[in-house]
Amino acid sequence: MRIAIDRDACVGSGMCVLIEPAVFDQNDDDGLVELLDEGPLTDTAETVEDAVQRCPAAALRVTPD
Repeated sequence: MRIAIDRDACVGSGMCVLIEPAVFDQNDDDGLVELLDEGPLTDTAETVEDAVQRCPAAALRVTPD
């Protein structure tokens, strides 16, 4: 799986960073999500899917490889 972000939709809640800090970070300037590892994801697949589901702005999505 791979992860994709929609920075235009992101509200900077940081939920994704709290759930999976190895994959997500927040930009220091605007607080919006930054992708540290777009994939393919194997070791973090479960927590990434959790972050996608919990994103309050639906700014994250998982795509197949």
